[in-house]
Amino acid sequence: MKKSSISRRNFLGKAATVGAVGVVAPAIISSCSRTAAFKPVAGDTFLDQAPDGPVLKAAVIGCGGRGSGAAINFLNAGPNLQITHLADTFKDRVDSCRANILKQKGQEIPDENCFYGFDAYQKAIETDVDIIITATPPYFRPEVLAAAVDARKHIFAEKPVAVDPVGARSVMATALKAKGLGLTIVTGTQRRHQRDFVTTYNQIKAGAVGDIVGGNFWWNGGKLWHRDPNPMWSEMEYMIRDWVNWIWLSGDHIVEQHVHNLDVMHWFFGKYPVAARGMGARHRRVTGDQWDNFSVEYVFDNDIRVHSQCRQINGCWNMEGNRIQGTKGSSNCQDTVVDLAGNEIWKFQYPLDEEGQPQRRLLKPAMDQEHVDLVTSIRTNQAFNELENTAISTMIAIMGRESSYTGKEVTWEEMMNSDMKLGPEVFAFGPVDIPKVVPVPGLAYDAEAERRRAEERAAAAAARKQAAATN
Repeated sequence: MKKSSISRRNFLGKAATVGAVGVVAPAIISSCSRTAAFKPVAGDTFLDQAPDGPVLKAAVIGCGGRGSGAAINFLNAGPNLQITHLADTFKDRVDSCRANILKQKGQEIPDENCFYGFDAYQKAIETDVDIIITATPPYFRPEVLAAAVDARKHIFAEKPVAVDPVGARSVMATALKAKGLGLTIVTGTQRRHQRDFVTTYNQIKAGAVGDIVGGNFWWNGGKLWHRDPNPMWSEMEYMIRDWVNWIWLSGDHIVEQHVHNLDVMHWFFGKYPVAARGMGARHRRVTGDQWDNFSVEYVFDNDIRVHSQCRQINGCWNMEGNRIQGTKGSSNCQDTVVDLAGNEIWKFQYPLDEEGQPQRRLLKPAMDQEHVDLVTSIRTNQAFNELENTAISTMIAIMGRESSYTGKEVTWEEMMNSDMKLGPEVFAFGPVDIPKVVPVPGLAYDAEAERRRAEERAAAAAARKQAAATN
């Protein structure tokens, strides 16, 4: 296998250091007015297709299943759109994405526009593309986002946008810089581009349920996927290919998946919680170091409590949804408002099928709508940037994870001042020098502290070996 490596210092860059982002992050999130969804160009009507215009070229960074899907979503968004460059750590992923684009959309990407390795993202960003579509494992997103904004590119970024507090603050700083440059950044939190959610949000903001006093947010489902080790792979390659099961790469599923629901909470409440009190466990996950269930109470500044729950275990009851409780009624945040007695007082009107029956499936798919809104924003010169919102929602998820891992109450202030940075120091196809332990509540799990202790033990052992050899 071709050797490829890059140091963490070079990979993260200055924007990801605590000093660089700690100064600006509190100022970024001082207002609660930054939680709106995409505002349709035509009043309250979303466009089914972006307006025509000059060709917009995009590069996909991270060519796995979601990256390949996002490429097709982008090409579905309107006329004169092209995917011209692809980048991934692994060539087989680029080849698969490339074949999928050719098969589905008839666009062929030449060999010289395909990049592989840990520095592939830099090569793609340095090209003449207008838009970066990034769907790497979440660990890598802060650096890709920072580099793309530095290169003055518009962006579609999958969620979550970080896995640790240092990364989340870096993205907050990147969001601020992008706003100053007038760049459009759309993220894959979807619900803010989903017509039923947006219409329901407008009902709630108009007072349909009164003052919000609580809520419940769920993503309970089955196991996602895993990769078995392959003797042809190094440990680094195996972990990246199995990324959805490793804390440092995905953030755990409360961050990687449940961020959708926590973003709805952040959006509808119009602010972030000040503390989290969580718990959870690992019962049946077969690889990695993550948990498979979390239960978190989020506390807001007015002492309102919200319950969040997520699970990835087969054979259990499933629930993916949201609920907010108000002084006058409640809503599922998607299409229904009921009064305190449970009587329906408002219902979103879905498109009708041939038999005149409303069907949710007839709505424009949210994954396509995100890209319609991205292209529309660029072509109408109405910059739209939701990266800060998604960084805050990501930090909310990280706060819940860390409270659960440690068994302690964790506050927003602690997260905004934390120097926790997950992942190895050096990126190379070989062993991965990080702790690979499952967090245990009550032991104050700290990945960075574990790494430092491991280094100290290794240094002490080396010193003893050296002393023995000298004697």
